[in-house]
Amino acid sequence: MAVDEVLLEAVGQNKSLPCLRLYAWEPPCISIGYAQPCIDIDQKRLTDLGWDWVRRPTGGRAILHSDELTYSVVAPLNEPRVSGGVLESYQRLSKALLTALHSLNIPALAHPTNSIANNQKNGAVCFQVPSNYEIVVNAKKLIGSAQARRKNGVLQHGTLPLWGDLTRINNVLVYPDEQNRSDAALSLLSHATTVESVLGHKISWEIAALAFITGFQTELDLELVQDDLSDFEINRIEQLAKQKYNHRVWLDRI
Repeated sequence: MAVDEVLLEAVGQNKSLPCLRLYAWEPPCISIGYAQPCIDIDQKRLTDLGWDWVRRPTGGRAILHSDELTYSVVAPLNEPRVSGGVLESYQRLSKALLTALHSLNIPALAHPTNSIANNQKNGAVCFQVPSNYEIVVNAKKLIGSAQARRKNGVLQHGTLPLWGDLTRINNVLVYPDEQNRSDAALSLLSHATTVESVLGHKISWEIAALAFITGFQTELDLELVQDDLSDFEINRIEQLAKQKYNHRVWLDRI
């Protein structure tokens, strides 16, 4: 999360070019939204499994990051591809996501709904309810995304579950009793899916990443050039990770 925020800072200060970042998580990690209560997480269960947790700079509800491809897009506010309001820019970026999925033979579409506000009151799990124009297959959410805006830049990041049991997240969240936990898991499976479930077989992270690169280049008329983090960015990431994303003031703020 520190990397995403530092890239947002750097792009906003004209110290870095707009970028598409593709990454994975090790060990598995729960991320909660900017305004989500940290008491939604069962800390003992999380520790017993050896998983991490972090608070995102973006909104939304809890996500388990494991067996997935995570993407982030960072651009200055004056970049035409992210211009306009949150929904307008999200719809534009969604076209690239859809192009990537279609190249993998995944029949995804952007889900038109007015459930953005409702997502905040339907439990602690992000993938349980599609937000407006999020990516779905057969009415089940496949890609969850969120956006953060600063004075000079836009960050949108999201996750594509490649395989695995989506209900693992329910094992580390707080519920009144085990029946509620079981009901939440069943509800999640009825509202979310993975690439493996859609295709009937696994695809590798590398294949999914290549599809994203091609999708963004094709749909948004981009030429992406692979690059490393600068020394400035690395130093700032280490600072932000220590002072914010690994600090109790940020983690326990709500």
